[in-house]
Amino acid sequence: MLALRAVAYRPTPPPAWQPRTDPAPLLPDPEPFRVLGTEAAAGADPELLLTLWAQLVRGRRFNAQATALTKQGRLAVYPSSTGQEACEVAAALALKERDWLFPSYRDTLAAVARGMDPMQVLSLLRGDWHTGYDPYEHRTAPLSTPLATQLPHAVGLAHAARLKGDDVVALAMVGDGGTSEGDFHEALNFAAVWQAPVVFLVQNNGFAISVPLAKQTAAPSLAHKAVGYGMPGRLVDGNDAPAVHQVLSEALDRARRGDGPTLVEAVTYRVEAHTNADDATRYRADAEVEAWRRHDPIRLLEQELTERGLLDDDRRRAAADAAEAMAADLRERMNADPVLDPMELFAHVYAEPTSQLREQAGQLRAELEAEGEAR
Repeated sequence: MLALRAVAYRPTPPPAWQPRTDPAPLLPDPEPFRVLGTEAAAGADPELLLTLWAQLVRGRRFNAQATALTKQGRLAVYPSSTGQEACEVAAALALKERDWLFPSYRDTLAAVARGMDPMQVLSLLRGDWHTGYDPYEHRTAPLSTPLATQLPHAVGLAHAARLKGDDVVALAMVGDGGTSEGDFHEALNFAAVWQAPVVFLVQNNGFAISVPLAKQTAAPSLAHKAVGYGMPGRLVDGNDAPAVHQVLSEALDRARRGDGPTLVEAVTYRVEAHTNADDATRYRADAEVEAWRRHDPIRLLEQELTERGLLDDDRRRAAADAAEAMAADLRERMNADPVLDPMELFAHVYAEPTSQLREQAGQLRAELEAEGEAR
């Protein structure tokens, strides 16, 4: 008998297997993109820098006031974005008026920086009304408490806008924890396949409540995840406001041209606790927080403005006074007890209430009437 030699099976993949896109141009830079402290800072628009700075000062005061209102019982909860203000402000200012913003629950400052009434922005966290503002009027989706569910919504709106011929781009914001959700995968996959005009901004603040990023993913960076979906990934210093603004503006312009979505990872840090219900000292050291305080977004931008002679005492005072006036107005209005109608729970849920909603509304109405008679 002839002995048969074992031959290694090396199939040749059919043509459909071949990559549709060269992955090299999609890869993010090895280091986060920066403007401040680099040669690029000299070419930054002074008016843009001053606008970013004034909004950062206002945002820091907004965060402090909202946190105080939570301690006073005027808000049920508040997820502060202190330390992340550059991401929030840059996101709002990079959008055109006709574009849509899809924020997460921590992105209250982005909504405020877009020109919305701070009182309305905080209404949801107060337990008052459904959203607190009209999403269509402000082109801003409701603050999303469920993780990452706003991402597929952003893709759907952007795709629909393109089908209708509307010049609209959607910017969806999410935290690093949200990238572990299935909605993140689904949104990026559909966005890339449809080449939808949408930009995803991941604010990587180091922790998903209490879980460090290294326990969530082994990827080189979250921006690298973009390559697997067939879109570019950008990595940016999230505490460098002009850098975030530039990267987002470029990504939004790319989407507007019809070149598809972009995933942007902004590396930043959550200086304060996840919410007022969180004890951050249980999972991170004070020394780590202090190190990030030295990389504060306001401090970085103020240094650049001061060196260029663009920031004097009068401008500092004017920005501080404007921020304090905003906080005082917010404090006064939030201290007034709202007049609530429990029956509004059932309004604007569906265009036509379901049988279950009608039944529940009837039960609540009967309970309220019984309480009224008892009084």
